[in-house]
Amino acid sequence: MFRCIMVGLDGSSESRAAAEWAAREAKLRDLPLRLVHVWAPVPEPMAQAPLLGTETLQHWSERIPREAADGVRSRHPGVDVTVVQLNGLPGDVLVDVARDAELLVLGSRGLSGIGGFMVGSVGQAVIARTEAPVVLVRSGEQAADEHAMDPAGIPSAATRFRPVLLGLDTHSPDDTVVAFAFEEAARRDASLRVLHAWNPPPYTIYGLSDHASLYDELAREQAADLTEALRPWRQKYPAVEVIEASRAGSAADQLVSSSRYASLVVVGRRIRRSRFGVHIGPVAHAVLHHAVAPVAVVAHA
Repeated sequence: MFRCIMVGLDGSSESRAAAEWAAREAKLRDLPLRLVHVWAPVPEPMAQAPLLGTETLQHWSERIPREAADGVRSRHPGVDVTVVQLNGLPGDVLVDVARDAELLVLGSRGLSGIGGFMVGSVGQAVIARTEAPVVLVRSGEQAADEHAMDPAGIPSAATRFRPVLLGLDTHSPDDTVVAFAFEEAARRDASLRVLHAWNPPPYTIYGLSDHASLYDELAREQAADLTEALRPWRQKYPAVEVIEASRAGSAADQLVSSSRYASLVVVGRRIRRSRFGVHIGPVAHAVLHHAVAPVAVVAHA
């Protein structure tokens, strides 16, 4: 595999934000950055229409990626930036190129359609079919958004990174997902906040006093399970500060709520090869749609 960061580019504000995030990540990893511009073919009569004439086609296929690459180079000196221009269905092409990438970065909507703009359905399909980690970046994302406020309460990219947030299921923790989160925290010299959500027994929601001690015991057991699951990782990454949070309730809701204080949210996606549509998983799906910070979806067996 050729180690690089790849980002889907189409000239939209979403893809520009993704390219900026990808450039910062490439610098952290000391890897080259590839801007992948996919042009979906259009029928010949439509290509010759007044709104889609030769100049417009040339604009989309040449000018946008060239100007985007020039801009990224100027704002991120030292990052090796190249453009890859490909024809085909954007969803299929991005899945194919991701096989050669260490990380694929997309805007908050995925590439699609006649004009090459981004729509959510294709982005979800790419995430569901790609086995390389995929990071989703929202339009308007700025470098300062990933950092703590400065002492005056002003956004700054010169302060420490906010924590990396990892959603962890202690019953089936996957090494690939956990390692990705620890590595991202280590690169940023940031703390890693690990959130484990669990469902309390139905009787506890009524606050029955007879079951209060059982609830407390269950909470202690869940917290102990989280500590035990992270023990070998603390030893492997002694320089990473780990903050454990074991809470009753919805994992998706808690990750979305905590994302406003994170520089990156990391969730897992089980690889499912099915002919019946795409599958991301309910937690990852909810986080992708509602999290404030960039979201990394890490596929695992």
